[in-house]
Amino acid sequence: MIHVNSIEDKLSAIRAQQTNFNTFSGKAKTSLNLNGDTHDVTVNIRINNNKEIWASVTALLGIEVARAVITPDSILVLNKLQGLYIKKPFSFIHQYTNKQVDYAMLQALFTGNAVPKLLNDSAKYSTVGDSVKLDGKLTDLVYKLLLGTDLKVKRTELANDAEGQSMQVNNSFIVQNNQKVPAQIDITSVAKSNKIEVNLHFVKVDYNQPQDYPFNIPPSYQPAQ
Repeated sequence: MIHVNSIEDKLSAIRAQQTNFNTFSGKAKTSLNLNGDTHDVTVNIRINNNKEIWASVTALLGIEVARAVITPDSILVLNKLQGLYIKKPFSFIHQYTNKQVDYAMLQALFTGNAVPKLLNDSAKYSTVGDSVKLDGKLTDLVYKLLLGTDLKVKRTELANDAEGQSMQVNNSFIVQNNQKVPAQIDITSVAKSNKIEVNLHFVKVDYNQPQDYPFNIPPSYQPAQ
């Protein structure tokens, strides 16, 4: 256990244990459940830090069924099976999760890092056995972080009971090249009648490798309704 004193020191110690990167790439065997409709797929995720999240979803025989790009301002999705596309502002994601979720939060959750804005000096810091717990509230969002002895995030909980919104993210890590990297990330998000479950089992993770983020909408594709 890392021992620190003031809340500022404690938060600085937590930040120091998060992974800094310019680019992230991960390949994950994934179970997707959208309102009870379940699919087992492979997801390739590439992240250009603070700029964009790119994802490609492949099904059996390596057939790409969807591709997406998320930026701080927008969401673009190609449904390759049906020849459809979605082009929406980032706020579109709030149909499936809390309105406090922004790009920085999403990026942190996909890489196993602590959500930056939850590490603030109004949070209540406590210890639970060998773990560290942070509790707090941002406007209408109640949150809880549970961190291990290494100060990596084991669980993130977000809730807005008044809006019927909640999210829970569980992380586990492995050591790769003397660095802790995500091994499993399980996300459950509920927004009123919409429920999404994403279980990512990473088979490959790399940082700071050259990569591209190819995305274009074919002329034959139609906007999804």
